[in-house]
Amino acid sequence: MILCLDLSYRPGSLALEEFAYPIAAIVRKAGEEAKIVHYTGVGSSIPPGTDAVILCGTALKDTGYLDRPELFCWLPEAPVPVLGICAGMQVISAVHGGETEAGYEIGITDIEVIRPDPLFSGKDRFQAYELHTLACMPPPGFLTLAASDTCVQAIRHPKKAVYGIMFHPEVRNEWVVERFLRMGRS
Repeated sequence: MILCLDLSYRPGSLALEEFAYPIAAIVRKAGEEAKIVHYTGVGSSIPPGTDAVILCGTALKDTGYLDRPELFCWLPEAPVPVLGICAGMQVISAVHGGETEAGYEIGITDIEVIRPDPLFSGKDRFQAYELHTLACMPPPGFLTLAASDTCVQAIRHPKKAVYGIMFHPEVRNEWVVERFLRMGRS
């Protein structure tokens, strides 16, 4: 089961339709079971039977998840692959000692792959959809995988399959989620 975490300001908000449901649909299309849970409902460890975690994006001004780092205490020791999308990358960065700063991008952005990684294999550049007002400074030790002219676009933990991406793959880069899911199975 792939746990898709809704990072929106409250359970059941309209952000589910825009950010969590599309990710769950990609997961299901890839043949996996998807379970959407609001981040406040996870507790101190991820549920048994979780094969991977995807932290979904949120609306532009919805940043309450950054005020509640204790709700992500399970993240540094997560025994499964993790993919953070936009707000999810901000959570991964913050929990591991990184910083967020102003970084505004809305619309299609050119992204350059700057470090080889299976997530972006065969890609040097690609276009992706952005929707954020905060950017991440990678945590100490994390690898920067991709960047745009404005900010870091993808990071990875140096030893585990813990990824953060700033763009929204559910809009035009479903292959990123599909590759992430395959990595968790190999």
